[in-house]
Amino acid sequence: MVKAVVGANWGDEGKGKITDMLARETDIIVRFQGGANAGHTIINNYGKFALHTLPSGVFYDHTTSIIGNGVALDIPVLFKEVQSIREKGVPMPKLLVSDRAQMVMSYHKNFDAYEEERLGGKSFGSTKSGIAPFYSDKYAKIGFQVSELYDEELLKEKVERVAAQKNVLLEHLYHKPLITPEELFDELMEYKKMIEPFVCDTALFLHNAIKEGKNILLEGQLGSLKDPDHGIYPMVTSSSTLAGFGAVGAGIPPYEIQEIVTVCKAYSSAVGAGVFVSEIFGEEADELRRRGGDGGEFGATTGRARRMGWFDCVASKYGCRMQGTTGVAFTVLDVLGYLDEIPVCTGYEIDGEVTTEFPTTRLLKQAKPVFETLQGWKCDIRGIREYEKLPKNCRRYIEFIEEKIGFPIMMISNGPGREDIIYR
Repeated sequence: MVKAVVGANWGDEGKGKITDMLARETDIIVRFQGGANAGHTIINNYGKFALHTLPSGVFYDHTTSIIGNGVALDIPVLFKEVQSIREKGVPMPKLLVSDRAQMVMSYHKNFDAYEEERLGGKSFGSTKSGIAPFYSDKYAKIGFQVSELYDEELLKEKVERVAAQKNVLLEHLYHKPLITPEELFDELMEYKKMIEPFVCDTALFLHNAIKEGKNILLEGQLGSLKDPDHGIYPMVTSSSTLAGFGAVGAGIPPYEIQEIVTVCKAYSSAVGAGVFVSEIFGEEADELRRRGGDGGEFGATTGRARRMGWFDCVASKYGCRMQGTTGVAFTVLDVLGYLDEIPVCTGYEIDGEVTTEFPTTRLLKQAKPVFETLQGWKCDIRGIREYEKLPKNCRRYIEFIEEKIGFPIMMISNGPGREDIIYR
């Protein structure tokens, strides 16, 4: 049985916690896209962790963690992460890395930073993790695949070509120090040493696991609105954030993905630039940010303050539709307990007309939020484990949103811990 856990919105929906929780009944967890540019925050018996490359199921000793072929593999970051969890007493994870994954090189991170600097005020708000340059190179067919580390002759020839190409940009566009083929070759050999024990044909491993009836979880990074095709282009990430890409990024057949758990926050938040229709500002935003998440709404990777907004039914309905949602996991509901009234964005006004369908970026820029206000429940709901025991106004909020987005809310997270969850 294969399940995917993906985000409905801009990322930061709380997927790490949901993956960590579902991993209890899972044999294999696969990261299928993205790189170390976004983090998942997890709180469990070992402590609090921000994971960037490792799948969120590494804390169980019965799970195998896979870095799929679709991932932007940042080997030093992966290694630091393995060390950091081991230092906190977590057993060495069973880790497999696809021989078809491609590696983030140090020059990818440099180019990312140089380009943001060059764009100045028109920048994309990148985390400077090298993701856009990495995927550009992958599709331009000048990336380095893990399997290529085992052919030194091929590598020596390839680093010459790559250095020559990159140096044109370094010299004439960015006016930065040039790179040498020797440096690149040495960097690749370093990576080979680090990654060698874990490399295998993960697609074959997964094929056999599916035949044996194992439970597999595909863990997505970011959310629908950051997808390069279906998101708020160009303020998107560089790999597909949709469950459909899980088949490609893990190397399994699409018909094997039977459940798609789409994670939605009970309010909205975003890191990075781009249109955000239900965004709020000032004291109202500061208070929600302070109370939000665990220890406040700040990016797990960058520490940047997240942009805040009320729940957006238009964006979430679209995000769930594009994922192919079979059930919604609704997170951080407990955070809203301080409010007398809770606004919900139920439509966008564009050119004097109200729509509930999510438009392309060109029209999104003109959209004004249409809010409906619901009564708050004014109490702390942490510790409640049964849906019926939630306050009436709290249930009304969940059911109102469920009706507006048109997808069933199956799980409700009402606190940061593993056990803070209500199943419906």
